[in-house]
Amino acid sequence: MFEAITRLFNKPETALDSHDPKLAVAVLLVHLASVDGQMKDDERKAIKGALIDHYDLDEAGVERLVKEAALRDAEAVDFYRFTSALSSLEDEDRLEIIRMMWTVVFADKKNHELEDNMVWRVAELIGVSSRDRTILRNQIGKSATA
Repeated sequence: MFEAITRLFNKPETALDSHDPKLAVAVLLVHLASVDGQMKDDERKAIKGALIDHYDLDEAGVERLVKEAALRDAEAVDFYRFTSALSSLEDEDRLEIIRMMWTVVFADKKNHELEDNMVWRVAELIGVSSRDRTILRNQIGKSATA
């Protein structure tokens, strides 16, 4: 038992810090895409596109980021570790995160209730109002189904 605890606390940090906003956003997007049971190809493309556009990454950079995000997501027990890194960002950046989340939600032309709930919780945790969250959902939802 003592050895297991020692290994846990001596576990080396991976290359990216979980307080890095870029990694935090990637983890949230990866989790969101699979919250309804499976990550579809459309959702995977939406994640990569959002990260490439917002963070000006190349294909190799986004692949590394998404791979690291999937590892961090598998280890996570809640969102706080990631949302705490985002709550101090400027309003515009926090709104963009919620916009990216809705883009992933509607990538498969559906809004599953678990996805909707996750966006709501993350928006609350990072300080995006219900009004702004709903406006973004409506904007992205309309453009996705058009």
